[in-house]
Amino acid sequence: MTTTEQAHKAPGWSPSRPKIRPLHLVVAWLVSASALLVAAWIVPGAAVNDFAGALAAALAIAALNAVVPPILAALRLPLMLLTGLVLILVADALMLLAADDITRHKLEIDSFWSALGVAFVTSAVTVVLDIVLGTNDDDTYALRVIQRIARRSGGRTVTDAPGIVFLEIDGLALPVLQRATRDGSAPNMARWLAEKNYRFAEWETDLSSQTGASQAGILLGSNDDIPAFRWVEKETAKLVACSGPPDCAEIERRHATGIGLLADGGASRGNLLSGEADHMILTVSRMDAEKRANPGYRAFFANGFNVVTVLVLFFWEVVLEWSAAGRAKRRDIRPRGHRGGLYPFMRAALCVVVRDLIVYGVLSDMMKGRPAIYATFSSYDEVAHHSGLERADTLEALRKLDQQFGRIERAREYAARPYEIVVLSDHGQTQGATFKQRNGYGLDELVERSLESGSVARVAGGDENQSNVGNALGEATGSTGKKKRPKNDVSDKEVVVLGSGNLGLVYLMNERRRLTREEIDERHPRLLPALREHPHVGWLLVRSERDGPLALGAHGTHYLAEGRIEGEDPLAHFSANAPAHLLRTDGFEHVADIMVGSFYDPALDEGCAFEELISFHGGIGGAQTRPFLLAPAHLPLPEEPIVGAAAVHTVLAGWRRGLNGGAGALEPQEQRPLETTAR
Repeated sequence: MTTTEQAHKAPGWSPSRPKIRPLHLVVAWLVSASALLVAAWIVPGAAVNDFAGALAAALAIAALNAVVPPILAALRLPLMLLTGLVLILVADALMLLAADDITRHKLEIDSFWSALGVAFVTSAVTVVLDIVLGTNDDDTYALRVIQRIARRSGGRTVTDAPGIVFLEIDGLALPVLQRATRDGSAPNMARWLAEKNYRFAEWETDLSSQTGASQAGILLGSNDDIPAFRWVEKETAKLVACSGPPDCAEIERRHATGIGLLADGGASRGNLLSGEADHMILTVSRMDAEKRANPGYRAFFANGFNVVTVLVLFFWEVVLEWSAAGRAKRRDIRPRGHRGGLYPFMRAALCVVVRDLIVYGVLSDMMKGRPAIYATFSSYDEVAHHSGLERADTLEALRKLDQQFGRIERAREYAARPYEIVVLSDHGQTQGATFKQRNGYGLDELVERSLESGSVARVAGGDENQSNVGNALGEATGSTGKKKRPKNDVSDKEVVVLGSGNLGLVYLMNERRRLTREEIDERHPRLLPALREHPHVGWLLVRSERDGPLALGAHGTHYLAEGRIEGEDPLAHFSANAPAHLLRTDGFEHVADIMVGSFYDPALDEGCAFEELISFHGGIGGAQTRPFLLAPAHLPLPEEPIVGAAAVHTVLAGWRRGLNGGAGALEPQEQRPLETTAR
């Protein structure tokens, strides 16, 4: 054990070493030679004399690939996500040119660009052959490299105290996963349920059923005053969103109290918030720090052909999206979301590049022996927003995630400590044609035509993952966007309308405070009636100076503080906890003057988003409020229903304490009281 390791090794745990299987090596060698032969035939300026020459070249390339990329990956460079990518691509081309000399021109390559083309085509052909022949042995090689990096780079802890890996599937509801495990779209998780003594537990989101609010609660223990994905802080006339690095950093500053789920040595991978972790990659709240030299990407860049393969799969994912979009249009599938423009490339980035970066980060953390790891995978959420909850390409995105979870499971025996794996989601999604598709106009237009005077500024909504990809690009390039006029300044706006899934927010900006119902009626007497009577609006949350917080519907009022209902209850079609969720949100400092919830039809199981997303989340109604925990049965669950993201923090933190050597008892929830009712 090296002097840089913290030696806590006990007799009960000894990491295994991935075994080299000679037959697999021979098959992989033959596959690589065949792929190289095809690539040389396709790419201009490249040639291989015969199959023996291809075998010799493949052997030389493999030897170089085992030495050069790990050296480059060990460099501590700023903007590692970009510089590492460029360096590895250059190294791949140079290794092929070197193989030309080593094999005495059995592999002939005329130029750098021909070499780069051969690298891409070879990777593409190898992927196809591996799928056809079932010969992909990349896990063994990758784990050997990652394990070696962990031993040599310092900070490794070997112990028999178990760690815990939290794998979050963004946007996946419990009912959808249950059907997926039954129908074959999540075979690894299905096996865990059948053979590994795992069990499901459902939890209920807060009113704001979106990643920012949920991760604040889960990772930091509180999501107070996060009313939606986007909101306005009227006293400063600033727009805040759970997406940009400055806003996420401020959200974390406001909510971090030292009890973060990942405090004391944990790792954050692909999250909006760090959970007070010490180790991070692609974590939005700490993105500025990540622009400096970040060793978290070392495992990913240590395999040169891995980088090229990921880029090949990126472009293949774009082709799959174009194909799926065309098929949906030909078949006139409804509802159908917008799938053009840059979306196919954003989908590919999340489904391939970001996913693989996060997986390699998790594997590296396990080899290091970090006590708690939390990783978010957004590919299912991204595809579902545009394709639908359970369409073929959406379930294929879930299957590929399940496949990666199998890789993480298989890596446990090689880790520096035993690990428990917990899969969870931060919220689900509900499906339905959008508000604009149903009506021909948006919520902002409905508000504007109902005002006595003034104009409405609609802040562009859309897919939250657009920000995730943009943040990754910003980290890679160091771009800050400071040259542009700040988009979060709404001081010159009269009315601001925001969409957060099927939750709308209306801010009347002529006062730097929340207006009461009476003031709204006095200034804009047509506004509240127009909203509450609209067939695709389910409820409004406003505060009355006389009656306190109210949920208004087309045919009735729910007096939230009293629990009294006049006429028809506008919350009747929602969770039994909906009144408590609205009452809590009403107490937030930055709640909108009018909070608008879409309708929900339980018979059709559909609602409508105020953004152009056919599967959505952000408010209440349907499966969007029904995320899950999938965990080993021996990890204790509370007897009462788990309601609210902060309650999930209590459960997960208790599991971590128990596994990492603490008492492991579940402590009482200390956040705001919420009356809970079993579903």
